[in-house]
Amino acid sequence: MKWYSKYYTVSDDQREMDTDVIFDMLSKSYWASDRSKEVIVKSMESSICFGVYEGEIQVGFARVITDNIVFSWICDVIIHPDHRGKGLGKWLFQCIMEHPENQVKTFGLFTKDAHTLYRKFGFSNVETMQCRVDDPASWGRR
Repeated sequence: MKWYSKYYTVSDDQREMDTDVIFDMLSKSYWASDRSKEVIVKSMESSICFGVYEGEIQVGFARVITDNIVFSWICDVIIHPDHRGKGLGKWLFQCIMEHPENQVKTFGLFTKDAHTLYRKFGFSNVETMQCRVDDPASWGRR
């Protein structure tokens, strides 16, 4: 599926995704800086991915993990710093929310920033619990 604006395109076609650009953007983020390129590419395989492009150049990315019926978790929403402030994050989020495979009842999103943007789409702060399996001290005895 593709969405068009005057200068940009959003696409869910993973064949168009530039994994080098995605890795570079995510490696500079606070939430994914410790992920290898291999992990990022593997995570994309089980997700609906969205690329933002200026012509042929990828300038944004997001992915959605979903059961396609009840719940979707929106991840890795990022716009290259040179393209921020142009409404691309809002437009990307609109594309995510209207995607036909993402018409679910509940959306999840974990973020430390851009709360104003996400509130425009009906998101609110709620308490969540999290366990990192790679940190045994965080999960205690099972």
